[in-house]
Amino acid sequence: MTRRITTLRTGMPALLTACFATGLSTGALAQMPAPQAPPARPKPVTPAQPAPDPALEAARAAFEALSEAERRGVQDALVWTGDYNGVTTGAFGRRSFEGIQAYQTRKGVSPTGLLAPPERTALMREAEEARRAARFRVQADAVSGTVIGVPEALLQKRTTIPGGTRWQSADGRVTLDTKSFPPQETSLDTLFERAVAANPGRKVTYKLKKPEFFVVTAETATGRSYLRYAVDPAGAVRGFAIGYDKALAGTVERFVIAIANSFVPFPDEAPKEAPKEAAVAAPKPGPGLAGSPALPPLSGPPAVARAAATGLKLGNGRVLTVASALEACAAPRVGGAPAKIERRDAAGSLVLLRAEGLPSGGSVPSLRAEAPAPGDRLLVLGAQARGAASVAPGTAGEGGVFAPLQPGAGGAAVLDRSGRLAGLISRFPAAPRLVAGVMPPTSYAIVPAKAVAAFLAESGVPAPAAATEPAVAATLGEASAPHLGAIVPITCER
Repeated sequence: MTRRITTLRTGMPALLTACFATGLSTGALAQMPAPQAPPARPKPVTPAQPAPDPALEAARAAFEALSEAERRGVQDALVWTGDYNGVTTGAFGRRSFEGIQAYQTRKGVSPTGLLAPPERTALMREAEEARRAARFRVQADAVSGTVIGVPEALLQKRTTIPGGTRWQSADGRVTLDTKSFPPQETSLDTLFERAVAANPGRKVTYKLKKPEFFVVTAETATGRSYLRYAVDPAGAVRGFAIGYDKALAGTVERFVIAIANSFVPFPDEAPKEAPKEAAVAAPKPGPGLAGSPALPPLSGPPAVARAAATGLKLGNGRVLTVASALEACAAPRVGGAPAKIERRDAAGSLVLLRAEGLPSGGSVPSLRAEAPAPGDRLLVLGAQARGAASVAPGTAGEGGVFAPLQPGAGGAAVLDRSGRLAGLISRFPAAPRLVAGVMPPTSYAIVPAKAVAAFLAESGVPAPAAATEPAVAATLGEASAPHLGAIVPITCER
């Protein structure tokens, strides 16, 4: 029997490191007194670029010819068959290529990395059978207020705990807890410090801290654990923790990916049915149990409104956003104030809102006349749930930007390194595939600045003129700082 090849042995820490190691950095040059006779400097040697892999490029072309839903479906299926441990974004890379090769090797066919239609059908069938066998059900947890996926074939025991719910395997070697903390009871910083605190016999293997969430993984001699928490605008904190026997890592880490992808700490509404399922194998014998990090027992907080999209203040109560952000929005609110749709563009891409009483602040970025060249560095200013703007680094692609954005980024402003507006994020997926509750770097289409300028002109709104020789900012903060105050969250009442 062909040996099963799986990329899951790299473990969750490697996956998380690959998903979240994003950002821009700058260097500083020391000021040196100039010698009277400076020696000539040798020209830097440009490292040779690796030669393209013909097999990889052929597989990429075939994969990218599929629709986005089909590409995500292939990656999702490979996760459940145990051949892929990457992110299901639909973007093709070396990890996807090797995942397809692993699946083909298991099936005893030539590992080309290119799935023919019959192979793709067989892959989907195998993954669907595995999902059904596992009974992976995405469900609302009424105690914690979260939505989370649970492999019920593995986690058969369910009990209520203070502030959440606990699911356990029959032998107690795998535990999944949801937890919630009301506002002012604790903070994200406090929980993070507790999670990463030194503990004899326990080693933190990965930690990631952002203003609105954190992720920590750890291990002991016999077990591993995964912890993720998020905070909402009112200060409520919700999260989940998984602890499992290290001997079960080959099985359970597949579910860690699935659970993290499904987790919604502050859902707008609970799902009406279970849309996702996952596979599970029988537990293997092994010692010990990695318990979830202990947290104080507290009751769950009430649900609160979430940011649905991002708007750009233009002055006089007017706010620019994208039409896709308002598709299911009967009563938009901008920065908490009721808003009315004043105008839409003919192409159905842009919307002009009017909201009274918006606070002043922030300058509207000037418009960039030309489209960014592929590879240009960009910045994305999006509205966060707290109402403040956040800055994400990005790279220009064909008609879009590749960046690690979060829910609420529809309509986010895309700036170049000079602080000029290159466009707006045209759409953020309604049901994004998340890793540890966070959207990894993904390609997003943008409404270009040229279309924005035309729409503003038709609407009688003066657009800020572009500088003839814009200065390139030295840091990400310098380019974005003048415009952060012009970014506002848009929420919807249904």
